[in-house]
Amino acid sequence: MTSHPPAPVHAPAVLGTGRAHAKAILLGEHSVVYGTPAIAVPVSALTTTVTLRPAAGSLISSALYRGPSSDAPSRLAPVQAAWRATAAHVGVPTEGLELATESALPIARGLGSSAAIAAAIVRAVADLAGVTLSVPEEHELIQEAERAAHGTPSGIDARTVVAEAPIRFELGAFQPLRVGASLTLVIADTGRPGATSAAVASVRALRERTPRTTDAAIARLGELAEGSVTDLATGDRAELGLRLRGAHELLQELGVSSPELDTLVQAAHAAGSPGAKLTGGGQGGCIIALAPSAARAGQLSRALEEAGAAQVWTTVIGETA
Repeated sequence: MTSHPPAPVHAPAVLGTGRAHAKAILLGEHSVVYGTPAIAVPVSALTTTVTLRPAAGSLISSALYRGPSSDAPSRLAPVQAAWRATAAHVGVPTEGLELATESALPIARGLGSSAAIAAAIVRAVADLAGVTLSVPEEHELIQEAERAAHGTPSGIDARTVVAEAPIRFELGAFQPLRVGASLTLVIADTGRPGATSAAVASVRALRERTPRTTDAAIARLGELAEGSVTDLATGDRAELGLRLRGAHELLQELGVSSPELDTLVQAAHAAGSPGAKLTGGGQGGCIIALAPSAARAGQLSRALEEAGAAQVWTTVIGETA
């Protein structure tokens, strides 16, 4: 009797794919709320991918939930918002599809996880429809999801998770920045979620109590962010490091750091980083540290792990072809 191998099982064809990456605030968090510029950088080491495949019904498959989109929990409202808004915009249905997400971004760490997933969804749906979205169209669709996640987002996350270079962001406007030399950044996670809303509220309360000193700190944070535009353009690692150090001290004064963040910043400096600071809302989350050189980035990463970092990632800006 002749035996036959089992027939191969084929996965449903991919109809659309979209990708985006993490972001980090280099300088200007908190002060950007009050109209000063902020500098944000793409973190290409952490990516999110969304695929659309044929399915019976409208399904979502993610690390948080697998099942019909109609039964998805409220925490997936941003996913639903991005999918529905983009599908309506490009004229395709959500029925008959499975939306699957794969993301390396940790949640609630100030690295733009919700914006990255939204951007990947927008791009996957556009790919399905065979449509090329303009930059303003793509941004507004990502913001649709960000509003479901955060209420009134500034737009900096939505811009940076699809950016190929650092950006300067101020009052909703953005511009890509030139980087004159390759700079290696190490991002270290405290292991504790950030508390952006609480941190923003605490700065607002501090400003009401002590407006003069708080406004001075906010203005100085904006100046440091603006000054870094030149540092990036010239590749001045030493000067950029000094700005990062100064910004962290000001953020400590504003009360948005934490013992865990301070420990990692100190460890980065001890390991030779020209400058390190918290990144994002603070009170948890991550720090960003400038490596003294590409060759010493591994040493800096190990030092941060030994100091208690739960996870460490390295990204490079200003890479030359």
